[in-house]
Amino acid sequence: MSDKIKFEIEFVIQSSPQMLYQYLATPSGLSEWFADNVNSRGEKFTFIWDGAEEEAQLLKRKTDEFVRFSWEEADDDSFFEMKIIVDEITKDVSLFITDFAEDDEVEESKMLWTNQVSDLKQVLGSS
Repeated sequence: MSDKIKFEIEFVIQSSPQMLYQYLATPSGLSEWFADNVNSRGEKFTFIWDGAEEEAQLLKRKTDEFVRFSWEEADDDSFFEMKIIVDEITKDVSLFITDFAEDDEVEESKMLWTNQVSDLKQVLGSS
């Protein structure tokens, strides 16, 4: 298996950190933009797209700041993290995504995140 490459991508979001966090950390919030449906049992989240299920473990979270998940089928230390950053001066809110992808899939993964976050902005009325 080739090593995955870590990448980061940032999006400005017109939302309060508290409201945004609900869409990042709860099954109902994630179902609105990230997957067709999301279920959770404790720290285990099941993401459903077009009938296909993917399991992820919630590794860490800090209320109104970030969530970090690891896909169950990943056999490495990769994860994906969604972090809320508030600019000290302007109070602008950004969503900072950290993820991993194979070398030849980084651009595709970034495009996927861009599309997903576009859906999130529509749900938040931030687009």
